[in-house]
Amino acid sequence: MTAAEIPYKFLENASAPQRGSVTQVVTDQLRRAIVTLELAPGELLDKGLICERLGVSRFPVSEALSRLQAEGLVEIMPQRGSMVSRVRIGDVVEYMLIRRALEAEAVHAIVARRTPELIDALERNLAAQGKAAKKGDRETFHAYDLEFHDMLFAAMRFEKIRAVIEQARANLDRARRLILDPRRLSLTQTEHTAIAEAIAAGDGDRAASAMRAHIDKVTGELLAFARHAPESFADGDRFTPEMFPFG
Repeated sequence: MTAAEIPYKFLENASAPQRGSVTQVVTDQLRRAIVTLELAPGELLDKGLICERLGVSRFPVSEALSRLQAEGLVEIMPQRGSMVSRVRIGDVVEYMLIRRALEAEAVHAIVARRTPELIDALERNLAAQGKAAKKGDRETFHAYDLEFHDMLFAAMRFEKIRAVIEQARANLDRARRLILDPRRLSLTQTEHTAIAEAIAAGDGDRAASAMRAHIDKVTGELLAFARHAPESFADGDRFTPEMFPFG
Protein backbone atom coordinates (compact mmCIF):
# COMPACT_ATOMS: atom_id res chain seq x y z
CA MET A 1 0.00 0.00 0.00
CA THR A 2 1.40 3.38 -1.01
CA ALA A 3 1.28 6.44 1.23
CA ALA A 4 -1.51 7.86 -0.93
CA GLU A 5 -3.61 4.73 -0.28
CA ILE A 6 -3.31 4.75 3.53
CA PRO A 7 -6.78 5.44 4.97
CA TYR A 8 -6.89 8.62 7.04
CA LYS A 9 -3.15 9.15 6.60
CA PHE A 10 -3.51 12.72 7.95
CA LEU A 11 -4.39 11.36 11.41
CA GLU A 12 -1.64 10.56 13.93
CA ASN A 13 -1.45 7.95 16.66
CA ALA A 14 -3.32 9.21 19.72
CA SER A 15 -2.93 6.28 22.08
CA ALA A 16 -0.49 8.05 24.43
CA PRO A 17 -1.02 11.81 24.23
CA GLN A 18 1.51 14.12 25.86
CA ARG A 19 -1.24 16.56 26.77
CA GLY A 20 -4.94 16.10 27.44
CA SER A 21 -7.08 13.00 27.39
CA VAL A 22 -7.19 10.52 24.53
CA THR A 23 -10.74 11.66 23.72
CA GLN A 24 -9.69 15.30 23.54
CA VAL A 25 -6.74 14.51 21.26
CA VAL A 26 -8.98 12.44 18.98
CA THR A 27 -11.56 15.24 18.92
CA ASP A 28 -8.92 17.84 18.08
CA GLN A 29 -7.47 15.73 15.27
CA LEU A 30 -10.83 15.02 13.68
CA ARG A 31 -11.93 18.64 14.02
CA ARG A 32 -8.74 19.85 12.34
CA ALA A 33 -9.20 17.34 9.50
CA ILE A 34 -12.78 18.49 8.96
CA VAL A 35 -11.98 22.21 9.10
CA THR A 36 -9.04 21.83 6.70
CA LEU A 37 -11.23 19.77 4.34
CA GLU A 38 -9.04 16.67 4.59
CA LEU A 39 -12.34 15.12 5.59
CA ALA A 40 -14.70 16.54 3.00
CA PRO A 41 -18.30 17.68 3.55
CA GLY A 42 -20.60 14.71 3.04
CA GLU A 43 -17.82 12.12 3.49
CA LEU A 44 -18.81 8.94 5.33
CA LEU A 45 -16.59 8.10 8.30
CA ASP A 46 -15.29 4.58 8.85
CA LYS A 47 -15.02 4.38 12.62
CA GLY A 48 -13.06 1.12 12.53
CA LEU A 49 -10.39 2.51 10.22
CA ILE A 50 -10.20 5.73 12.25
CA CYS A 51 -9.63 3.69 15.42
CA GLU A 52 -6.93 1.66 13.67
CA ARG A 53 -5.15 4.74 12.35
CA LEU A 54 -5.29 6.53 15.71
CA GLY A 55 -4.39 3.42 17.71
CA VAL A 56 -7.32 3.82 20.07
CA SER A 57 -10.47 1.94 21.08
CA ARG A 58 -13.92 2.79 19.77
CA PHE A 59 -14.98 4.71 22.88
CA PRO A 60 -12.83 7.88 22.42
CA VAL A 61 -13.70 7.98 18.73
CA SER A 62 -17.42 7.66 19.47
CA GLU A 63 -17.18 10.35 22.13
CA ALA A 64 -15.21 12.61 19.78
CA LEU A 65 -17.85 12.22 17.07
CA SER A 66 -20.58 13.12 19.57
CA ARG A 67 -18.68 16.28 20.53
CA LEU A 68 -18.21 17.21 16.88
CA GLN A 69 -21.89 16.59 16.23
CA ALA A 70 -22.66 19.20 18.89
CA GLU A 71 -20.37 21.61 17.01
CA GLY A 72 -22.24 20.97 13.78
CA LEU A 73 -19.27 19.29 12.10
CA VAL A 74 -20.48 15.67 12.13
CA GLU A 75 -23.83 14.07 11.46
CA ILE A 76 -24.50 10.81 13.33
CA MET A 77 -27.10 8.68 11.57
CA PRO A 78 -28.62 5.89 13.71
CA GLN A 79 -27.95 2.45 12.26
CA ARG A 80 -26.13 4.05 9.33
CA GLY A 81 -22.92 5.47 10.78
CA SER A 82 -21.43 8.94 10.80
CA MET A 83 -20.77 11.51 8.11
CA VAL A 84 -18.95 14.81 7.92
CA SER A 85 -21.76 17.34 7.91
CA ARG A 86 -22.29 19.40 4.83
CA VAL A 87 -21.86 23.13 5.32
CA ARG A 88 -25.12 24.95 5.94
CA ILE A 89 -24.80 28.10 3.88
CA GLY A 90 -27.75 29.61 5.73
CA ASP A 91 -25.84 29.35 9.00
CA VAL A 92 -22.70 30.74 7.35
CA VAL A 93 -24.61 33.76 6.07
CA GLU A 94 -25.99 34.46 9.54
CA TYR A 95 -22.56 34.17 11.12
CA MET A 96 -21.08 36.46 8.48
CA LEU A 97 -23.81 39.03 9.14
CA ILE A 98 -22.90 38.85 12.84
CA ARG A 99 -19.23 39.30 11.99
CA ARG A 100 -20.06 42.17 9.65
CA ALA A 101 -21.84 44.09 12.37
CA LEU A 102 -19.45 43.32 15.22
CA GLU A 103 -16.13 43.61 13.40
CA ALA A 104 -17.04 46.81 11.59
CA GLU A 105 -17.98 48.51 14.85
CA ALA A 106 -14.99 47.06 16.65
CA VAL A 107 -12.46 48.15 14.03
CA HIS A 108 -14.00 51.63 14.12
CA ALA A 109 -13.35 51.73 17.86
CA ILE A 110 -9.75 50.55 17.55
CA VAL A 111 -8.70 53.67 15.67
CA ALA A 112 -8.81 55.71 18.88
CA ARG A 113 -6.49 53.27 20.66
CA ARG A 114 -4.18 52.29 17.82
CA THR A 115 -0.48 52.14 18.63
CA PRO A 116 2.67 52.18 16.48
CA GLU A 117 3.28 48.59 17.62
CA LEU A 118 -0.11 47.50 16.25
CA ILE A 119 0.46 49.24 12.92
CA ASP A 120 3.89 47.61 12.59
CA ALA A 121 2.46 44.19 13.45
CA LEU A 122 -0.32 44.57 10.87
CA GLU A 123 2.20 45.59 8.21
CA ARG A 124 4.38 42.53 8.92
CA ASN A 125 1.32 40.31 8.79
CA LEU A 126 0.20 41.79 5.47
CA ALA A 127 3.66 41.28 3.99
CA ALA A 128 3.52 37.62 5.04
CA GLN A 129 0.04 37.32 3.55
CA GLY A 130 1.35 38.70 0.27
CA LYS A 131 4.19 36.15 0.13
CA ALA A 132 1.84 33.26 0.87
CA ALA A 133 -0.64 34.50 -1.75
CA LYS A 134 2.06 34.69 -4.44
CA LYS A 135 3.07 31.11 -3.67
CA GLY A 136 -0.54 29.94 -3.65
CA ASP A 137 0.06 28.56 -0.16
CA ARG A 138 -3.49 28.33 1.14
CA GLU A 139 -2.69 26.89 4.57
CA THR A 140 -0.05 29.49 5.41
CA PHE A 141 -2.22 32.28 4.06
CA HIS A 142 -5.19 31.11 6.10
CA ALA A 143 -3.07 31.14 9.26
CA TYR A 144 -1.99 34.74 8.60
CA ASP A 145 -5.60 35.65 7.77
CA LEU A 146 -6.72 34.42 11.19
CA GLU A 147 -3.76 36.17 12.84
CA PHE A 148 -4.73 39.47 11.19
CA HIS A 149 -8.19 39.40 12.74
CA ASP A 150 -6.83 38.07 16.05
CA MET A 151 -4.42 41.00 16.31
CA LEU A 152 -7.32 43.41 15.94
CA PHE A 153 -9.31 41.62 18.63
CA ALA A 154 -6.32 41.56 20.97
CA ALA A 155 -5.77 45.28 20.50
CA MET A 156 -9.45 46.07 21.07
CA ARG A 157 -9.70 43.87 24.16
CA PHE A 158 -13.32 43.14 23.28
CA GLU A 159 -13.36 39.61 24.64
CA LYS A 160 -17.13 39.16 24.48
CA ILE A 161 -17.17 40.07 20.80
CA ARG A 162 -14.24 37.76 20.22
CA ALA A 163 -16.04 34.91 22.01
CA VAL A 164 -19.15 35.30 19.87
CA ILE A 165 -17.13 35.14 16.66
CA GLU A 166 -14.99 32.24 17.92
CA GLN A 167 -18.13 30.13 18.39
CA ALA A 168 -18.72 30.19 14.66
CA ARG A 169 -15.10 29.88 13.54
CA ALA A 170 -14.94 26.13 12.77
CA ASN A 171 -17.78 26.13 10.26
CA LEU A 172 -16.80 29.54 8.89
CA ASP A 173 -13.22 28.39 8.34
CA ARG A 174 -14.48 25.30 6.56
CA ALA A 175 -16.68 27.33 4.24
CA ARG A 176 -14.01 29.95 3.55
CA ARG A 177 -11.40 27.35 2.64
CA LEU A 178 -13.68 26.17 -0.15
CA ILE A 179 -13.14 29.46 -2.02
CA LEU A 180 -9.46 30.02 -1.24
CA ASP A 181 -8.19 30.00 -4.82
CA PRO A 182 -5.23 32.20 -5.89
CA ARG A 183 -7.59 35.00 -6.90
CA ARG A 184 -9.31 35.08 -3.49
CA LEU A 185 -5.96 34.96 -1.67
CA SER A 186 -4.81 38.07 -3.50
CA LEU A 187 -8.15 39.85 -3.03
CA THR A 188 -8.22 39.09 0.69
CA GLN A 189 -4.73 40.51 1.14
CA THR A 190 -5.79 43.66 -0.72
CA GLU A 191 -8.96 43.99 1.38
CA HIS A 192 -6.99 43.52 4.60
CA THR A 193 -4.54 46.19 3.45
CA ALA A 194 -7.40 48.67 3.02
CA ILE A 195 -8.53 47.99 6.59
CA ALA A 196 -5.02 48.40 8.01
CA GLU A 197 -4.33 51.59 6.04
CA ALA A 198 -7.54 53.17 7.32
CA ILE A 199 -6.59 52.27 10.90
CA ALA A 200 -3.10 53.72 10.43
CA ALA A 201 -4.63 56.91 9.00
CA GLY A 202 -6.91 57.27 12.01
CA ASP A 203 -10.04 57.08 9.85
CA GLY A 204 -12.57 55.00 11.78
CA ASP A 205 -15.35 55.39 9.22
CA ARG A 206 -13.11 54.20 6.39
CA ALA A 207 -11.82 51.29 8.48
CA ALA A 208 -15.37 50.14 9.27
CA SER A 209 -16.40 50.53 5.64
CA ALA A 210 -13.37 48.49 4.49
CA MET A 211 -14.20 45.72 6.96
CA ARG A 212 -17.81 45.58 5.80
CA ALA A 213 -16.70 45.49 2.16
CA HIS A 214 -14.29 42.63 2.90
CA ILE A 215 -16.92 40.52 4.63
CA ASP A 216 -19.53 41.33 1.96
CA LYS A 217 -17.26 40.16 -0.84
CA VAL A 218 -16.30 36.91 0.88
CA THR A 219 -19.93 36.14 1.69
CA GLY A 220 -21.06 36.91 -1.86
CA GLU A 221 -18.44 34.53 -3.25
CA LEU A 222 -19.48 31.82 -0.80
CA LEU A 223 -23.09 32.12 -1.96
CA ALA A 224 -22.03 31.89 -5.60
CA PHE A 225 -19.78 28.89 -4.87
CA ALA A 226 -22.61 27.11 -3.05
CA ARG A 227 -24.73 27.35 -6.17
CA HIS A 228 -22.01 25.82 -8.32
CA ALA A 229 -20.91 23.11 -5.85
CA PRO A 230 -24.11 22.10 -4.02
CA GLU A 231 -22.63 18.74 -3.00
CA SER A 232 -20.61 20.47 -0.26
CA PHE A 233 -23.63 22.24 1.21
CA ALA A 234 -26.77 21.07 2.94
CA ASP A 235 -28.80 23.93 1.50
CA GLY A 236 -26.72 25.42 -1.31
CA ASP A 237 -29.57 25.41 -3.82
CA ARG A 238 -31.68 27.67 -1.59
CA PHE A 239 -29.42 30.69 -1.67
CA THR A 240 -28.23 33.04 -4.39
CA PRO A 241 -26.04 36.15 -4.19
CA GLU A 242 -29.05 38.21 -5.23
CA MET A 243 -30.88 37.27 -2.01
CA PHE A 244 -28.47 39.30 0.13
CA PRO A 245 -26.97 42.78 -0.33
CA PHE A 246 -23.36 41.63 -0.42
CA GLY A 247 -20.71 43.07 -2.70
